[in-house]
Amino acid sequence: MSDNLYSPYSARSRLGGCACGGHANAQEHDAAAARERVRRASDPETVSRDFIEAAAVRALFPHDATRRSFMRAVGASTAMAAVASVLPLRQMQAMAAEKGPIEKKTLTIGFIPINCATPLIMADPMGFYAQQGLAPTLRKTAGWALVRDQTLNGELDASHFLAPMPLAISMGLGSAPQPMRVATIQNVNGQAITLALKHKDNRDPRNWKGFKFAIPFEFSMHNFLLRYYLAEYGLDPDKDVQLRVTPPAEMIANLRAGNIDGFFGPEPFNQRAVYDGIAFIHILSKDIWDGHPCCSFGASTAFIEQNPNTFAALYRAIINASTAARDPANLPEIAKAISTPNYLNQPEIVVRQALTGRYADGLGAVQNQPDRAGFDPMPWYSMATWMLTQMKRWGYVAGDVDFNAIAKEVFLMTDARRHMAELGLKEAAAEPLSGDKSFTVMGRRYDAEKPKDYLGGFAIKRS
Repeated sequence: MSDNLYSPYSARSRLGGCACGGHANAQEHDAAAARERVRRASDPETVSRDFIEAAAVRALFPHDATRRSFMRAVGASTAMAAVASVLPLRQMQAMAAEKGPIEKKTLTIGFIPINCATPLIMADPMGFYAQQGLAPTLRKTAGWALVRDQTLNGELDASHFLAPMPLAISMGLGSAPQPMRVATIQNVNGQAITLALKHKDNRDPRNWKGFKFAIPFEFSMHNFLLRYYLAEYGLDPDKDVQLRVTPPAEMIANLRAGNIDGFFGPEPFNQRAVYDGIAFIHILSKDIWDGHPCCSFGASTAFIEQNPNTFAALYRAIINASTAARDPANLPEIAKAISTPNYLNQPEIVVRQALTGRYADGLGAVQNQPDRAGFDPMPWYSMATWMLTQMKRWGYVAGDVDFNAIAKEVFLMTDARRHMAELGLKEAAAEPLSGDKSFTVMGRRYDAEKPKDYLGGFAIKRS
């Protein structure tokens, strides 16, 4: 397909996501690419075929410079014929378009009752599972260790996880090793550091030596981002403060009792602490890393291999729910649907404030930050490698770590793109196509191609 929106046969394009070289400047390139994606994305089958073809070419030429040299040498037509001679592209595209019979319609899916699980939860009362022929039971679970254990012993078919958990479980950190896979990111941003009201005049972290903080789990973005935040202010999180693993539902009670000074926790508990008049929101997690992942949706490799069509249906349900959750107009309805006793069991206004970003901050002001929470399901490889750098930084991982290999094994970004393409979502073509999206954490840029250099740049670390 010479008009493939990914331009896999162009020597000027880069399947890693850079400009094609055919425009006067980056702005013209982006505008033209956006127009073409909108046009082609209107047809789900076209988007799916484009993605399959581009992925196949990338598999044949994993190094983009080699692919571009080949295309320059032989030309697009010859290259297309050569690729077609070694790969059955049309058959691959046809297979991708087929939806086989669901192996297991009745499923048990675990979740922790927090806003992070919004797509997974809302997919039940709002009919996204039913649309895919699934009839799951959502099992509310008290803590992350229990989620891990129930997944390992087969009680849960799939689950809501903290984003680092499938990495840790696959590596045998804190449990017996079992290969796990991340299908989608459940939520981005949407967390906060919340402090007891007695600290409202003590906002400088450099003065927090001796503080006690609650975090939901060791292998959590809450732990890694809080450690990062404290270390940037010169505090050693293992020596200068105490970090206590505490189930989210118990954080408020511990704060009220004076057992902790604050917590880095999920919603709606930050907002609930404000609602209860015992705390204020010190900083939103988006102000540490805007766009950071928090939770994920996934399953064991064994479940996926035994139930591939079921897992594909789950993929579609969760991605469709995430798409709906990204529309601000839907958030009030979603807040109402998920705040009920069988799900979050929280006041609707608390859930809504945390989702919409219009909220009381506990210091007498009403804030309006629409990007307080988001629902971008793409499981970028660079998110995984960043988490692995922090596991290494704080001594959770010993020895040498192949960051990129582990990320690509656990995070199913290629599958996520394929399912997005099948659903006709333009996000299937989100750049960079390599999956190594760059981002900045507290002013420090993370280059996913150099994770060890990034790790070596920290003054406070265990290794």
